[in-house]
Amino acid sequence: MKLKHLYLFLSVLGICYTWYYNIQYFNTVEDANLIGFFKDAQQNFAGKSFGADLTVVCLTFFAFLIPESLRLKIKYWWTLIPLTFLIAIAFTFPLFLYLRELSLEKKNEI
Repeated sequence: MKLKHLYLFLSVLGICYTWYYNIQYFNTVEDANLIGFFKDAQQNFAGKSFGADLTVVCLTFFAFLIPESLRLKIKYWWTLIPLTFLIAIAFTFPLFLYLRELSLEKKNEI
């Protein structure tokens, strides 16, 4: 299996795994909304730890994503930034790695 296929698989897993729980949350909470979701995620130190961890991961991802996308001329790379917040970094980070592998393959064919 090529590395790009693993990245694509992880991207699909990332959207399915995270959104399974997002859907569970919105189906089980009365008056479910995004503000309530973030408040509930900050209810204890464990949730705050996950939030802090994801914040640093997102910032590191963007610090890598932007210059690498520009260097490799990856099209529509900027869409991954809002998708990170709308879907999940578990989806966008492996998707970026997949797009990066495609770009590197194309570059090596020339």
